[in-house]
Amino acid sequence: MDESLCCELLSEHDIRPTANRILIVKALAAEANPMSMGDLVHATYPIDKSNISRTLALFRARHLVHVIEDGEGDTRYELCRSHDTHGEDDDLHVHFYCESCRRTFCLYDTPVPEVRLPHGFLRESVNYMVKGICATCARKVSLKRFG
Repeated sequence: MDESLCCELLSEHDIRPTANRILIVKALAAEANPMSMGDLVHATYPIDKSNISRTLALFRARHLVHVIEDGEGDTRYELCRSHDTHGEDDDLHVHFYCESCRRTFCLYDTPVPEVRLPHGFLRESVNYMVKGICATCARKVSLKRFG
């Protein structure tokens, strides 16, 4: 994603484009999979971790990033493709966590199942995570067994 598109995206979410924010958006856009804090620190060097953390908190508040908790203690971040910058997230999708390579994949074509909440409950977010072995790791296991 080039700088002008990053600035446009930030502006759409009522976020003032700064050099650090643009670099963080570029890093998130460049990755096919959600990124960990460590990934972001590495990709946006020399921006420090506390600045990245504050920026991600702003992005989350303005619906520019999704926060994915993989259940293994890691938190990952991805750009939100929602068209509503202030309210309802229309970019809900399933994630797959590979327990072998520890990567998280977005499954955009797999809809999040509807969950009916009891009366009085209010949904704040949805984090639908499927865990298992990704296709690449499964092929490696298969080759070791039968190759």
